[in-house]
Amino acid sequence: MGNKSSLLLQEEEIAQIQDETGFTPNQIERLYSRFTSLYRSDCGTLSREDFLRIPELAINTLGERIVNAFFNDGSGIDRVNFRQFMQVLARFRPIKKSKDNTLNSREQKLKFAFKMYDLDNDDMISRDELLAVLHMMVGANISEEQLTSIAERTILEADQNGDQTISFEEFCKALDRTDVEQKMSIRFLS
Repeated sequence: MGNKSSLLLQEEEIAQIQDETGFTPNQIERLYSRFTSLYRSDCGTLSREDFLRIPELAINTLGERIVNAFFNDGSGIDRVNFRQFMQVLARFRPIKKSKDNTLNSREQKLKFAFKMYDLDNDDMISRDELLAVLHMMVGANISEEQLTSIAERTILEADQNGDQTISFEEFCKALDRTDVEQKMSIRFLS
Protein backbone atom coordinates (compact mmCIF):
# COMPACT_ATOMS: atom_id res chain seq x y z
CA MET A 1 0.00 0.00 0.00
CA GLY A 2 2.90 2.31 -0.58
CA ASN A 3 1.43 4.61 -3.19
CA LYS A 4 -1.96 5.95 -4.15
CA SER A 5 -2.22 3.88 -7.32
CA SER A 6 -2.09 0.69 -5.25
CA LEU A 7 -5.17 1.82 -3.34
CA LEU A 8 -7.59 1.51 -6.24
CA LEU A 9 -11.13 0.42 -5.45
CA GLN A 10 -12.23 -3.07 -6.33
CA GLU A 11 -15.62 -3.70 -7.99
CA GLU A 12 -16.81 -5.49 -4.85
CA GLU A 13 -15.96 -2.45 -2.70
CA ILE A 14 -17.73 -0.14 -5.13
CA ALA A 15 -20.84 -2.34 -5.01
CA GLN A 16 -20.80 -2.36 -1.18
CA ILE A 17 -20.38 1.41 -0.98
CA GLN A 18 -23.13 1.88 -3.56
CA ASP A 19 -25.45 -0.31 -1.51
CA GLU A 20 -24.61 1.55 1.74
CA THR A 21 -24.72 5.09 0.39
CA GLY A 22 -26.85 5.16 -2.77
CA PHE A 23 -24.08 6.75 -4.86
CA THR A 24 -23.63 5.45 -8.39
CA PRO A 25 -20.38 3.62 -9.27
CA ASN A 26 -19.32 6.62 -11.37
CA GLN A 27 -19.92 9.01 -8.47
CA ILE A 28 -17.99 6.70 -6.12
CA GLU A 29 -15.02 6.62 -8.49
CA ARG A 30 -15.05 10.43 -8.87
CA LEU A 31 -15.25 10.91 -5.10
CA TYR A 32 -12.49 8.35 -4.59
CA SER A 33 -10.27 10.31 -6.92
CA ARG A 34 -11.03 13.48 -4.95
CA PHE A 35 -10.46 11.63 -1.66
CA THR A 36 -7.03 10.36 -2.73
CA SER A 37 -6.01 13.82 -3.89
CA LEU A 38 -6.71 15.20 -0.40
CA TYR A 39 -4.55 13.06 1.82
CA ARG A 40 -0.94 13.97 2.44
CA SER A 41 0.31 10.70 3.88
CA ASP A 42 0.20 7.40 2.02
CA CYS A 43 -1.96 5.70 4.63
CA GLY A 44 -5.21 6.01 2.65
CA THR A 45 -7.02 8.10 5.26
CA LEU A 46 -7.77 11.77 5.83
CA SER A 47 -6.93 13.82 8.91
CA ARG A 48 -8.73 16.94 10.12
CA GLU A 49 -5.95 18.99 8.55
CA ASP A 50 -6.51 17.30 5.18
CA PHE A 51 -10.18 18.31 5.30
CA LEU A 52 -9.38 21.87 6.32
CA ARG A 53 -7.25 22.24 3.17
CA ILE A 54 -10.42 21.91 1.07
CA PRO A 55 -10.98 25.52 -0.06
CA GLU A 56 -14.77 25.37 0.33
CA LEU A 57 -14.41 24.19 3.93
CA ALA A 58 -11.53 26.53 4.72
CA ILE A 59 -13.65 29.59 3.87
CA ASN A 60 -16.89 28.26 5.36
CA THR A 61 -17.60 29.79 8.75
CA LEU A 62 -18.88 26.40 9.90
CA GLY A 63 -16.05 24.51 8.17
CA GLU A 64 -14.53 23.22 11.39
CA ARG A 65 -17.95 22.04 12.64
CA ILE A 66 -18.55 20.24 9.34
CA VAL A 67 -15.13 18.59 9.55
CA ASN A 68 -15.92 17.48 13.10
CA ALA A 69 -18.91 15.57 11.72
CA PHE A 70 -16.52 13.25 9.90
CA PHE A 71 -14.81 12.39 13.20
CA ASN A 72 -17.82 12.44 15.51
CA ASP A 73 -18.67 8.75 15.65
CA GLY A 74 -17.54 8.33 19.26
CA SER A 75 -14.56 6.12 18.37
CA GLY A 76 -11.95 8.78 19.11
CA ILE A 77 -10.19 7.96 15.85
CA ASP A 78 -8.55 10.97 14.23
CA ARG A 79 -8.44 9.69 10.65
CA VAL A 80 -11.21 8.83 8.18
CA ASN A 81 -11.06 6.09 5.56
CA PHE A 82 -12.87 6.24 2.22
CA ARG A 83 -15.90 4.26 3.36
CA GLN A 84 -16.40 6.56 6.40
CA PHE A 85 -15.96 9.57 4.10
CA MET A 86 -18.67 8.25 1.78
CA GLN A 87 -21.05 7.53 4.67
CA VAL A 88 -20.89 11.17 5.78
CA LEU A 89 -21.25 12.48 2.21
CA ALA A 90 -24.30 10.23 1.73
CA ARG A 91 -26.19 12.45 4.17
CA PHE A 92 -25.98 15.25 1.60
CA ARG A 93 -27.38 13.30 -1.33
CA PRO A 94 -30.81 14.40 -2.47
CA ILE A 95 -33.41 12.00 -1.09
CA LYS A 96 -34.99 9.67 -3.61
CA LYS A 97 -38.55 8.88 -2.56
CA SER A 98 -38.40 5.56 -4.40
CA LYS A 99 -35.39 4.20 -2.47
CA ASP A 100 -34.83 3.87 1.25
CA ASN A 101 -31.37 4.81 2.43
CA THR A 102 -30.77 5.02 6.17
CA LEU A 103 -27.76 7.33 5.75
CA ASN A 104 -29.79 9.77 3.69
CA SER A 105 -33.11 10.01 5.49
CA ARG A 106 -34.72 13.18 6.79
CA GLU A 107 -33.87 12.02 10.32
CA GLN A 108 -30.17 11.56 9.46
CA LYS A 109 -30.04 15.01 7.88
CA LEU A 110 -31.64 16.48 11.01
CA LYS A 111 -29.19 14.60 13.27
CA PHE A 112 -26.32 16.00 11.26
CA ALA A 113 -27.69 19.55 11.50
CA PHE A 114 -28.37 19.12 15.24
CA LYS A 115 -24.73 18.09 15.80
CA MET A 116 -23.60 21.34 14.15
CA TYR A 117 -25.20 23.22 17.06
CA ASP A 118 -24.50 20.73 19.88
CA LEU A 119 -20.96 21.93 20.53
CA ASP A 120 -20.40 19.96 23.75
CA ASN A 121 -22.03 16.76 22.43
CA ASP A 122 -24.47 16.47 25.34
CA ASP A 123 -27.47 15.94 23.01
CA MET A 124 -28.90 19.35 23.92
CA ILE A 125 -28.52 22.78 22.35
CA SER A 126 -28.13 25.49 24.96
CA ARG A 127 -28.54 29.22 24.48
CA ASP A 128 -24.74 29.63 24.63
CA GLU A 129 -24.17 26.95 21.99
CA LEU A 130 -26.75 28.54 19.73
CA LEU A 131 -25.14 31.93 20.28
CA ALA A 132 -21.66 30.51 19.50
CA VAL A 133 -22.86 28.99 16.21
CA LEU A 134 -24.66 32.21 15.27
CA HIS A 135 -21.37 34.04 15.87
CA MET A 136 -19.63 31.56 13.54
CA MET A 137 -22.27 32.06 10.86
CA VAL A 138 -22.72 35.82 10.87
CA GLY A 139 -19.69 37.11 12.75
CA ALA A 140 -19.68 40.86 13.16
CA ASN A 141 -22.50 41.45 10.65
CA ILE A 142 -25.08 41.55 13.45
CA SER A 143 -24.75 43.21 16.83
CA GLU A 144 -24.27 41.14 19.97
CA GLU A 145 -27.63 42.35 21.19
CA GLN A 146 -29.38 41.11 18.03
CA LEU A 147 -27.61 37.73 18.18
CA THR A 148 -28.58 37.28 21.83
CA SER A 149 -32.16 38.17 20.98
CA ILE A 150 -32.24 35.63 18.14
CA ALA A 151 -30.77 32.90 20.37
CA GLU A 152 -33.19 33.60 23.21
CA ARG A 153 -36.21 33.77 20.91
CA THR A 154 -35.17 30.50 19.22
CA ILE A 155 -34.84 28.72 22.57
CA LEU A 156 -38.16 30.16 23.72
CA GLU A 157 -39.97 28.98 20.57
CA ALA A 158 -38.37 25.52 20.30
CA ASP A 159 -38.08 24.55 23.99
CA GLN A 160 -41.28 22.67 24.75
CA ASN A 161 -40.43 21.30 28.19
CA GLY A 162 -39.09 24.54 29.69
CA ASP A 163 -35.54 23.33 30.43
CA GLN A 164 -33.95 26.24 28.49
CA THR A 165 -32.36 23.87 25.97
CA ILE A 166 -33.38 22.28 22.69
CA SER A 167 -33.41 18.48 22.54
CA PHE A 168 -33.19 16.59 19.27
CA GLU A 169 -36.95 15.95 19.38
CA GLU A 170 -37.66 19.66 19.93
CA PHE A 171 -35.21 20.51 17.13
CA CYS A 172 -37.07 18.17 14.76
CA LYS A 173 -40.42 19.64 15.73
CA ALA A 174 -39.14 23.19 15.19
CA LEU A 175 -38.00 22.20 11.69
CA ASP A 176 -41.13 20.21 10.91
CA ARG A 177 -42.23 22.54 8.09
CA THR A 178 -38.71 23.09 6.73
CA ASP A 179 -37.67 21.26 3.58
CA VAL A 180 -34.54 19.82 5.18
CA GLU A 181 -34.27 17.25 2.43
CA GLN A 182 -33.74 20.01 -0.14
CA LYS A 183 -31.76 22.44 2.01
CA MET A 184 -29.26 19.77 3.07
CA SER A 185 -28.65 18.27 -0.35
CA ILE A 186 -25.76 18.64 -2.72
CA ARG A 187 -26.03 17.55 -6.33
CA PHE A 188 -23.16 15.16 -7.00
CA LEU A 189 -22.07 14.81 -10.61
CA SER A 190 -22.81 11.44 -12.17
